[in-house]
Amino acid sequence: MEQQISRAGFRPPWARGGCVPGGGGTDEGPGGGAGLSRLPWFSSLVLAVFVTVGTGFAAEAQPDREQLDAFARVLLLAGPALLVLRHRYPVLCVFGVALSATLYLGAGYPYGPIFLTVAVACFAAIVSGHRAAAWWAIGLLWVSHLLVGHLLYRHLPPNGDVGAPWGPEVGVAAWVVAVLVGSELVRVRREQWIHARAERAAAEARRADEERLRIARELHDVLAHSISVINVQAGVGLALLDSDPEQARTALTTIKAASKEALGEVRQVLDTLRTSGDAPRAPAPGLDRLPELVEQAAAAGLTVGIETLGERVALAPGADLAAFRIVQEALTNVVRHSGSRTAHVQVGYGAGLLTLRVDDEGPATGDEAGGSGNGLVGMRERAAALGGTIEAGPRPDGGFRVQAALPLKPKETP
Repeated sequence: MEQQISRAGFRPPWARGGCVPGGGGTDEGPGGGAGLSRLPWFSSLVLAVFVTVGTGFAAEAQPDREQLDAFARVLLLAGPALLVLRHRYPVLCVFGVALSATLYLGAGYPYGPIFLTVAVACFAAIVSGHRAAAWWAIGLLWVSHLLVGHLLYRHLPPNGDVGAPWGPEVGVAAWVVAVLVGSELVRVRREQWIHARAERAAAEARRADEERLRIARELHDVLAHSISVINVQAGVGLALLDSDPEQARTALTTIKAASKEALGEVRQVLDTLRTSGDAPRAPAPGLDRLPELVEQAAAAGLTVGIETLGERVALAPGADLAAFRIVQEALTNVVRHSGSRTAHVQVGYGAGLLTLRVDDEGPATGDEAGGSGNGLVGMRERAAALGGTIEAGPRPDGGFRVQAALPLKPKETP
């Protein structure tokens, strides 16, 4: 991912005092680790050259204004110099640039592109989130312009100056409004872009979390069932190794088959971690593999009966896999935690609903009747992901029951 994004929210560099994209570099404030090379030197230098040269040409067309002297040159260069810090100190920059323009205007120097530096500083301040500072700075500059041009001109250079006409003030006002509105539009657009990017990043994080949980559930269900069978058969093998070697051999054969199947299913789950676009090498298990579960349970000493109610329909892959894993986990819990050697599985196809019920007669062999928390949590997560429910608990007449209800969504046909 291009940029680390926390679940607390996303803040762009310019919202932390960072740069405006395209403005010449990133800045992280004092002590933030950004060097002088990250400041917008180049754009500020170009602007300084443009303002100086442009003001020189403008002065030739305004002989009645004060001649450009050393103080005027300082004021012309003060704005671009402050703009070097516009991403690090936007408030200081916008007020400093407005002040330099006000002093230049009050000193009676020729009108020219110095006001372009005010527009750039205002834009940087608004985009970085300091809207009030930008509005105040450009507002004060405008008021100063009105005072100098219409009230204080008699007391300020150049000598013999006359009041400015009111007509051009419409153009000045339009220029001020255009700068502010343009900056606001850019700010709003970038906030929308930031919000959309944050939502995309959050969605990617959610998908990654969901995929990790899915893989964890798959591995738990596969390993818990197979290792339970292996554990039971290993105990049988050890107990009969001397007295009944043939039965011990049968137990070892069951262990070999169960471990081979577990390795195959684990490999299939891990195949999903390969690069996108690779198809799984084997279809995901479904209810059509219930006979295999019965054989594995029989190898562990558990007799399982299966009953099907209603007309069977082909399920969507996700629902078929979830139903298979729920039955598998329920039978694993019977093997591990119940003293009963029989279990009954009922699969019902109803009107828009698939029901699963696994019963054993008990009693529980330990404190964790019905299974450990992880297994039941995994079953509930699978059911909830499909909009279904899981109920698990002791039966009134003894034993334990796991009952699931999943929305019945038939497999889509191409």
